[in-house]
Amino acid sequence: MKLKKWSIGLLCALLIAALTACGGGDGNGSNGSAAPSSSTSPSIASEGAAPSEDGEEEALKPEAGAKLKVWESKEQMPYMQELAAAFEREYGVPVTLEEVAGGDQGGRLATDGPSKLAGDVLTLPHDQIAQAVKAGLLLPNDVFEEETRATMAEAAVKASTYEGVLYGYPKSVETYALFYNKDLFPEPPKTWDEVVKFAETFTNSKENKYAVMWEFVGYYSYPFVGSFGGYFFGQDNTDPNDIGLNSPGAVEGFEFLRSLKPILPMNAADVTYDVKTQLFADGKLALNIDGPWSVAAFKDKVNFGVAPIPAVPGGKPSTSFSGVKSYYVNSYTPYPIAARLFANFAASKENQLRNYEMTGAIPANKEAGEDPKIKDDPYVSGFFQQFENSTPMPGISAINALWDPLKAAFTTVWDDPKADVKATLDAMVTTVQTAISSQ
Repeated sequence: MKLKKWSIGLLCALLIAALTACGGGDGNGSNGSAAPSSSTSPSIASEGAAPSEDGEEEALKPEAGAKLKVWESKEQMPYMQELAAAFEREYGVPVTLEEVAGGDQGGRLATDGPSKLAGDVLTLPHDQIAQAVKAGLLLPNDVFEEETRATMAEAAVKASTYEGVLYGYPKSVETYALFYNKDLFPEPPKTWDEVVKFAETFTNSKENKYAVMWEFVGYYSYPFVGSFGGYFFGQDNTDPNDIGLNSPGAVEGFEFLRSLKPILPMNAADVTYDVKTQLFADGKLALNIDGPWSVAAFKDKVNFGVAPIPAVPGGKPSTSFSGVKSYYVNSYTPYPIAARLFANFAASKENQLRNYEMTGAIPANKEAGEDPKIKDDPYVSGFFQQFENSTPMPGISAINALWDPLKAAFTTVWDDPKADVKATLDAMVTTVQTAISSQ
């Protein structure tokens, strides 16, 4: 890794500024002062490195006495234990792991960051970074920005960026796709028309047999919005003042959704993850729209494959929501160099492939995605194909005002055949607008 050349004087000045900004009179950032905002905190792109005699920069080195705490979810812990040991061998920096559920890390950072109790490095889904950045909780990925942009999938980089600043070190990408039982579908259905035709002879609610299931929440039901030209927010999901959930495309999508009720004669609330997972495992559900996290539940139990979600009428591919998980550096860390080094180390091609081998996480690294381990995987290849027709979930805070009203609208349209679709969506958008204005 080659770094920009800096004079020793400037190097020292930046290092002192960074340590001061972290509130570390004792070197541990324990004075309780607020973390610097991302717009004013100094870059430390050259800290820990010094010019060699031939003018090239030596490798970036962690702070003397550095030690790190890393937050990780339970399902990723075995992999992270191996990764932490490898990092310590390479850099001599001990790493302590603390189990924190993936969905809880953002909220915990908001309270534990200022209290100096949070992990130095953590994992966040891309839709949580806006709030974290606004609160001054994350350091930019400045040291390894060029490397990250060159090696990671463009969508992953975009999703790890806020207002033009890259913060994340992409870890994995995910979207949902179509799990299909090969004993019932030797080849996956290409269109919803094929699914409907199959359901005519397969679906039997008395025998608890169904052709297809998905959960009636905004995340999994987005294909019935985005595939028809509807949208959540304008300007690539960044403008909360433009809500497209009652647009003509969204109305058309909801009308198509309602037309599928005969092939899934259940109330929306009764279609849960546990219900459809058990039915698919028992061979009573032919098609299951779900994500890569569920592959392990069916291996050695079901003869299944993974394929893109069937195309909507007119032949247009179904558009799913996708997510990107990235490593982030806590702005309150007393060891910003070591933390950056760990995040970049964890996001490397080799470690993303190892994570895939141990947990099934789909790499964000472009070269890793071309590795035979990925390309020849009968499950992951289906998710990759669907990822190409996906839209990253909105990362703005306004999304939090949308999920519950949208779920209610999906439920109303599905459960009540007399409900007017346009009126239901208009009311839902009004509710969302009111909630956003009060945030």
